[in-house]
Amino acid sequence: MCTQRTPYNHSEKLYEKHSETISMYLQKHVLPALKGKQPPQDVFLLKELQTRWQHHTIMNKWMREFFMYLDRYFVKHHNLKPLSTAGLTHFKTLVYDECKTEVADAMLIIVDTEREGNTIDRTLMKQIVSVFETMGLGALGAYNSDLEEPLLVSTRNFYGRRREEWIAVDSTPDYLVKAEKALNQEKERVGAYFNLSSESKVLKVCEEELLENCQTTLLEKEGSGCKVLLSNDKTEDLERMFKLFNRLDNGLVPMAAIVKEFIESVGMSHISTREAKIKAAEAEENDDPDFVKALLATHAKYVDLIKAHLSNHPLFQQALKDAFATIMNNDVGSTTNAELISTYCDRLLKAGGEKLSEAEIEHYLDSIVELFTYLRDKDYFGEVFRNQLAKRLLNQKSASDDLEKSMISKLKAQVGSQFTSKMEGMMNDLTTADEHDKLFKDFQKLPSETDKCPLDTSVQVLTTGNWPSYKKPELLLPKAMQPAVDQFERYFKGTNEQRRITWMFSLGTVKVKATFFGKEKKSYDLELATLQGAALLAFEDGEELTFEELSQKLDLKTEVLKPVMHSLCCGKFKVIAKNPANNKVKETDKFSPNAKFKNNNKRVKIPMASLDSNVNTKKVEEDRSVNIDASLVRIMKSRKTLGHQALVAEVLEQMVLFKPDARAIKKRIESLLEREYLERSENGNNVYNYLA
Repeated sequence: MCTQRTPYNHSEKLYEKHSETISMYLQKHVLPALKGKQPPQDVFLLKELQTRWQHHTIMNKWMREFFMYLDRYFVKHHNLKPLSTAGLTHFKTLVYDECKTEVADAMLIIVDTEREGNTIDRTLMKQIVSVFETMGLGALGAYNSDLEEPLLVSTRNFYGRRREEWIAVDSTPDYLVKAEKALNQEKERVGAYFNLSSESKVLKVCEEELLENCQTTLLEKEGSGCKVLLSNDKTEDLERMFKLFNRLDNGLVPMAAIVKEFIESVGMSHISTREAKIKAAEAEENDDPDFVKALLATHAKYVDLIKAHLSNHPLFQQALKDAFATIMNNDVGSTTNAELISTYCDRLLKAGGEKLSEAEIEHYLDSIVELFTYLRDKDYFGEVFRNQLAKRLLNQKSASDDLEKSMISKLKAQVGSQFTSKMEGMMNDLTTADEHDKLFKDFQKLPSETDKCPLDTSVQVLTTGNWPSYKKPELLLPKAMQPAVDQFERYFKGTNEQRRITWMFSLGTVKVKATFFGKEKKSYDLELATLQGAALLAFEDGEELTFEELSQKLDLKTEVLKPVMHSLCCGKFKVIAKNPANNKVKETDKFSPNAKFKNNNKRVKIPMASLDSNVNTKKVEEDRSVNIDASLVRIMKSRKTLGHQALVAEVLEQMVLFKPDARAIKKRIESLLEREYLERSENGNNVYNYLA
């Protein structure tokens, strides 16, 4: 029938008959059967459609097999639809288009039934979904428009109702448990019988309805919001909250803001406690280990929380950083937080300080360096730390050189070698000083030197530039002490002709064997500062001296001699008697050896207040000026010409150790203009040129 020439070729009639046969069957048998299944017979409608679709698939297949010759030649040569496609098209036009809305509605009712917790026939649903997919004739157009779009609307409506129900009665954690369960169920449901391309769209609708549209309410809910979870350490609930809100675009921003605010409030509560203690005189203003420990514990707690339960997300890292930047730069009283954490470092590194193992101290040092990074005035911490390091090293109070070097290396890793160069120089000086001392001991054993100094003398030679600046009182040494100084100077001149030494008598120590002739003769080994020892030896003859006579004898100024004598006659160990006997040293006082001095210990250490203030703030300010000047010159040398605002902004960006205010930078610019490093541009007063 198909191979004859016209008019005996019947291909066209056969093709038409193929379409008529399928169309007639669909109109007479399939469509009436489906139209008879209306709601509430939703399942029956789907089952009928599934049966009719299976029959149509079989019929379409065999019709194509019977008339394959048409497909091979006639269809191809006349650009017609292949028989299989034609059969599907008839089903789409005559059946699918007539009942697709009712079928989709029936499916959505069944989906909601399953969402309510009932069991449904998922195989049937998957088979009906395949009908929608096939009706796209090679694409998903029919599925997307006829099933997916109504599904998204239905999903939005369902979870919109659920949201209102849940949020009215549930706490935030309970609500989030339900929301998480719903999202997991929707994902599993799409995988079970919908097209996988719908997954992201369905989940997005659920996220919008269950999370985005009530995010603020959930985060701030009284009694169970984010702050309450943080306060009660509900880490599991916080982790769930993080995971759910992380699904939203910028969904973590509000949560991170609350975390920052909460951490800040915890830190500020520690500051308030410290303030109250200072007012009640329960805490020393310049040393508060409990306060520092509280800050360290708070920081460690929320670092661990962010790492373990908030995926170490950058937003929460920044929240922690911002919160602690506020906390660490909020000082109470006259002592800054920089001083307090440095003083706590001093306790850790000082022999006899905190009773901790070396590993524990290392852990604490790491934590302190983390707090240090939040300080705005890192240079001030550096100056305090350097002063305390110097005291530990000079007084041989350091618990471990390895720990000292470890701390310095930690600071160096954070802010660079310029910050720690002097500290490293101090450590190196001590190594060199030990070598000097060994050589000096050998020098003392020379035949020409053995009889010249009977004292056991040890000298530390230090580099002036590495160490903090100290007062250098001129002291007229007693005859008993002078030979030791003379001998070391002979040794040093012989080995270091180009270098000059300056004696720092305010830093040295001396051991004096003192015998007191009271009712009974008693001897003590006194450990003293060099200045105390010199003052004590002035009374070797047992005579009474006035303040002025003592000042002349030692060649010490009043402001130096007063604290020295106060330590000897007004402190715990009164080895010198003062007339009149009171706790204040005046220039009219008279002094004599205290024949009544007694102590149960043979060895007595007499402390003395330092002649130097803890931190040279003037030096810090000078160093800042130098740093700002250097930064300005570097920038202008590179840029040649730059406006005032841009120059200030670049300087602020470069300043790592401290954050100067705009006025300080302007002052340094004026100074550079006066010294002709810069000039004002002809284009305007707010533009500068670099002068080579």
